[in-house]
Amino acid sequence: MTVAREIMTPGAECVNEDESVLDAAAKMARLDVGSLPICGTDDRLKGMLTDRDIVVKVLATGRDPKSCLAGELAQGEAVTIGADDDAAEILRTMASYKVRRLPVIDGHRLVGIVALADVARALPDSPVGDLVDALTTD
Repeated sequence: MTVAREIMTPGAECVNEDESVLDAAAKMARLDVGSLPICGTDDRLKGMLTDRDIVVKVLATGRDPKSCLAGELAQGEAVTIGADDDAAEILRTMASYKVRRLPVIDGHRLVGIVALADVARALPDSPVGDLVDALTTD
């Protein structure tokens, strides 16, 4: 069976928890992505930062993106998938937590990201369709 490391996008870049949200936004623009993992100084994943987080939690509330740190927006433990977890676990986790991107962890190190698009390219239509339904319904 297909495992996460076979379908993930490897080499995911992090935003450090002590980097400003402005720097994170610039990195998102440079990489042409809508989210970045937040990594701590201990090299552990602290959460995910999305472009929506920046708009809703920083800009819309009048906070300064130069002084707001990415780590301030990390919310609890990040939802992740193990590098050797199979496709069924990827589908279950994405559907259960209603996430479109999963950081892939090997040990405690970030090794990639599995996005909905990766799943759609790698897996049969039926389970992907079920996942899309789960992500788009309440």
